[in-house]
Amino acid sequence: GERRRRGGEGPRERPRERGARREREQQRGPGRGRTALAAAAAVALALGLAAAAAEWSRWSAAARLVAPHPAAPALPPGSAGPLASPRLFWGTYRPHVYFGMKTRSPRALVTGLMWLQHGERGGHLRHSCEQSDGLARYGWLMHDGENFGVQEIRDEGLVLRTEFVKRPGGEHGGDWSWRVTARSESAGGPVPLLSLFFYVATDGQGTLQPQLENGTRLMAVTGTTEELGSFTLTFLPPTAESGEDPKHASYNYLDAASPGLHRLTELVRSSLSSRFVFSAPGQQRRRFFAVDTVRGPPGDPSRGRLLLHQVTLEPPGTLEVTFESGSAAAGRPGRLVGRALSAELSRHAAAFERRFEETFGLGRKGFPPPQQRFAQAALSELLGGVGYFHGRSLVQVPEQEQPVPGPEAALFTAVPSRSFFPRGFLWDEGFHQLLLGHWAPALSQDIIAHWLDLMNAEGWIPREQILGEEARAKVPPEFLLQHSETANPPTLLLALERLLPDAPQPFLRRLFPRLRAWYDWFNRTQAGPRPLTFRWRGRDAQHERFLNPKTLASGLDDYPRASHPSPEERHLDLRCWMALGARVLAALAERLGEPAGPYREAEQALSDNTLLDELHWAPELGAFADYGNHSAAVGLRWRTVAPAVPGQPPPAPQLLREVREPPQLRFVGALGYVSLFPLLLQLLRPDSPRLPALLDAMRSEQQLWTPFGLRSLARDSPFYLQRNTEHDPPYWRGHVWVNINYLALRALHGYAGAEGPQRERAAELYRELRHNLVSNVYRQHRDSGFLWEHYSDSTGRGHGCRPFAGWTALVVLAMAEDY
Repeated sequence: GERRRRGGEGPRERPRERGARREREQQRGPGRGRTALAAAAAVALALGLAAAAAEWSRWSAAARLVAPHPAAPALPPGSAGPLASPRLFWGTYRPHVYFGMKTRSPRALVTGLMWLQHGERGGHLRHSCEQSDGLARYGWLMHDGENFGVQEIRDEGLVLRTEFVKRPGGEHGGDWSWRVTARSESAGGPVPLLSLFFYVATDGQGTLQPQLENGTRLMAVTGTTEELGSFTLTFLPPTAESGEDPKHASYNYLDAASPGLHRLTELVRSSLSSRFVFSAPGQQRRRFFAVDTVRGPPGDPSRGRLLLHQVTLEPPGTLEVTFESGSAAAGRPGRLVGRALSAELSRHAAAFERRFEETFGLGRKGFPPPQQRFAQAALSELLGGVGYFHGRSLVQVPEQEQPVPGPEAALFTAVPSRSFFPRGFLWDEGFHQLLLGHWAPALSQDIIAHWLDLMNAEGWIPREQILGEEARAKVPPEFLLQHSETANPPTLLLALERLLPDAPQPFLRRLFPRLRAWYDWFNRTQAGPRPLTFRWRGRDAQHERFLNPKTLASGLDDYPRASHPSPEERHLDLRCWMALGARVLAALAERLGEPAGPYREAEQALSDNTLLDELHWAPELGAFADYGNHSAAVGLRWRTVAPAVPGQPPPAPQLLREVREPPQLRFVGALGYVSLFPLLLQLLRPDSPRLPALLDAMRSEQQLWTPFGLRSLARDSPFYLQRNTEHDPPYWRGHVWVNINYLALRALHGYAGAEGPQRERAAELYRELRHNLVSNVYRQHRDSGFLWEHYSDSTGRGHGCRPFAGWTALVVLAMAEDY
C-alpha cells in the first residue's frame, strides 16, 4: 500500500467520500473543475513564460555584450593587407619574443630566433622575453616602426646584434633580410659554443617545404600561404664577424608538426639531445645540445608546421636570413645580403637619425649624444613593441556563471612591456599614441582605429586584450576574464586631441560614431549618485582581504579610494576624464560639421570650477579628493579565522583588514595623483584660487615632490608605501610614474604660458620637474639598460617590470618639450 501511495494511486475512496466529493463539484456549478484546472495551467504557463523571458533577457544581454558595434568599422576592410598597406604588412609584430617577425594576418606565417649558450651544465634556451632570464639588457636601439631596426641583447657574456631591413615590391608585402651578429665578452678560457635557431612556422594554414644540403643543413624553405603567395626563406652559411670569411659551424634541423605557437619553446627544448659533437679543425672536440629530428615529439599537423635551422659555432660570427616574395621577383634588383644588406642598413640608420632630429630636435636643445641615443632607444623600443594579435576575449557577463567568448577580433597595438605585459591595455595605449602619433601619425591612426573596432554593441571596449594562444600563455588565469561593467580611462582621447588638427577627415568621420557610443557608454554605466558625478564600477568585492579595495578600472589599481565601496562614491579622476571626453567630442563634431552643442554644454558643466569645488574639494585635506563611505582607521592584522580541530595542525593565520572606526560618508583623505587630476587635464582656470594649493602639494617634499619626479601618494599619507595584502606590495602608493608626470609637465607648461597669478610659479616648477624626471630616467637606463615600469621615490631606482618602454617612453616628449 505504501509503494502505491508513493506511486500516486493512493488508498481506495470509500463510497461516502466519493459521494461527498461529487456533491461539492455539483455545488460549484458546471465546468468549475475544468476552469480551475485551466487556471492552474495558465499560471504554470505564465510562470514558464516568465522564466523563459528572464532567460531570454539574460541571453539577449549576453549576446549584445559580445556583438560587435553596428557602426561601419573605423578601419576600412582590407586596409591592413599587403596591397593596401604593403609597408606595414610585415613587421616585428611578436613583441613577446626577443626577435621575430610575422604578417598582419589572422593565420600568419611566423619567423623567429632562439639561442643557447653551451656551458658545463648545459645552458638556457632563450626565446620569449622573460624577466626570469636575467639578461643584462636587451632592446631596440633603432626602429622606425616600418622598414628597419637594430637591437642589442646582452646575455651572460654574449652580445647579440639583431638587424632587419625590408624592401617593398610585388603584391604580398615585399622582401626582408635579417642579420644576427654574435660576439663573446667572456673573460679568459675558451669561448662557449653558441647555437642559433632560426625557425619558420605556420599557424593553421599554408605549406612549407624544406630544402636540404647534404641531408643535414636546412639551406632554404619554400612555401605558400593565402596572404603571402609563394616565397623562399634562405639561411646563408655563417661568416666571420667581418661578413667576408666563412665560419666553421655544425648544422642541425627540425621538421615537426606544431603544437601551437605558444608551445614552440617547449617543442624545441624537448627535441634537444646531447649526443652531438662539435669538431672544428685544430680544436678540441666538444659536445653540444642540438635538435634531434628522431626524438621530436608528435604534434598536430592541422595546427601548423615548424621548420627550424640550427647553427652551432664559436663566436664571433655573423648569420643572414633572407625572405623573398614570389611576386616581387620581377623587379628585384638583387639579393639583399652581404654588402647590399650592409648598405641598406646604413642608409636606413642615417635616415632614422635625421628624422629623429627633425621630429624631436634634441640636438638643437643641447642634449649630448649619449642622451640623444637614449631617447632614440626609448622611441625604438616602443615601436619595436608594436604587435599584431588575433583571437577572442573571454567576457564575464553579469548574472551568468560561465564566461562568454567575444567575437573574433584583430588588434594592432603597442604593448607596455615585452616581458611582462606583451598585449594590449586600453588606458596604456592612449599614452603610447601620444608619442607614436608625433613620430608616425598614419601608424597611430591605424592603431587607434583597430582599438575602436573592438567596441561591442553597447559601446564598451574591454580594458585588457588577450587575443590568441600566445597572448593567453603570458596571462595568469585570474586575469583572463574581462568584466563587461568595467571601464578604463579613455586615454585614446588624449592622442586624438593631438592628432585632430591634421588628421584626414575620412578617418575622423569613421571614428565619430564609435567615439560617440563610447562616451555614451561611460555616461550610462559609470554615472555617480548625483548629476555630473561619476563612479568607477568593479572595485574589489572581498573588502576584508584588502587594506583598501582596489579599483582596477581606474588604471590606478591600489590607489586609496573610499575604504568601503558603495554606490555613494564620487571619483574625481573619472569626472575629469569625462570632461576631456566632452571636450574632444565637441571639437571633433565641429570639425565634421556635426551637432556639437550637447558636448560643449557637458564640457562646460564638467569644467565648472564652482561645481568641482562643491563636489570634490576637501577642506581638511587642502586638495581635491574622492568622496565615499570611508574610514581613516583601518589596518591589516594577522588573525586565525577557523577554530582549531582536535588532532589537526592549527589553521594558518590570515592577514585581514581591521576597521577601528566605523566608516562614514566623507572625503577620502588621500593626497596624490587623483588629487591633481583637475590640474593634470587642465580643467582648473589659470586664476583658480585652488591652483596655489595644488602647486604647494606638488612642490612639498613631505607630500609629492622628489628629486626624481612626482610621487603617486603623499609621503605623509597613512597609505604611503603600505602593502595592500600579504602578497600585494604597494603599486600606486608612492612610486614615481612617468605617464602622470608627463601630464603634470604638460599642464605646468600650459599654465606657464597662460595669463594668471601662478604663471611664474608654474614655469619654475615645470623646469625643475622636467629636469628631475628626465635626468633620473636617463640615469637608470644608462646604469641598468632598461626603461622601468615605475621608479623609487627615495632612490630613483627602477622598479616593477622591465623593459617597460610603454608610457615610460613619454620621457622623449618631455625632452623635446612636446605637449
